[in-house]
Amino acid sequence: MTRLAVFDCDGTLVDSQANICVAMEEAFVIAGRPLPDRRAIRRIVGLSLVEAVQTLLPREDDALHRRMAADYKQAYYRMRTTGALADEPLFDGIAAVLATLADDGWLLGVATGKSDRGLAHILAAHGIADRFVTLQTADRHASKPDPAMLIAAMDEAGVAPHSTVMIGDTSFDMAMATAAGARAVGVAWGYHDVRDLADAGAAVIADRVDQLPGLLA
Repeated sequence: MTRLAVFDCDGTLVDSQANICVAMEEAFVIAGRPLPDRRAIRRIVGLSLVEAVQTLLPREDDALHRRMAADYKQAYYRMRTTGALADEPLFDGIAAVLATLADDGWLLGVATGKSDRGLAHILAAHGIADRFVTLQTADRHASKPDPAMLIAAMDEAGVAPHSTVMIGDTSFDMAMATAAGARAVGVAWGYHDVRDLADAGAAVIADRVDQLPGLLA
């Protein structure tokens, strides 16, 4: 039986919170709005940009949300092209887990709120792009927790929902998995509290990276 393991990126594969916070703060400065607490910024990681800004500024209008999302993209791009990005390391053990799952016959994918360009950059930087048979991003799908990107990943890989797991660190990932009919597996090393993961539908939660192969078996 073919099985598919789909990973979130930020907070699950890589620790990218520093750059996300800096770029979001720049968007707030440009908009002339008070800076949000970084805990609030980490809470929106995983959402598409417009939805993320909307969550942080729910009383502002759609036009401002879209301008700020564009400013965030420009800030992030400038940081990347000028060498100002902080390191976005793989969480310890992730590369080994990807290798183990591939050796065990799992197909691997990514479903992320990142852009195509952002995801391609981070996967190439860590030399793991060839591990994945399907890459789904916010450029082509509605924001999590809408199930569109996970459904597209399953369609592209040719795998049914009952043979698919979604692995992520946010309640958005867990709710997306549940909506798509896939198994939701939470991870405790990311940006949402484990209680939020459980409440959103996580079947199991990995406390350590090396637990993932056993929990997926």
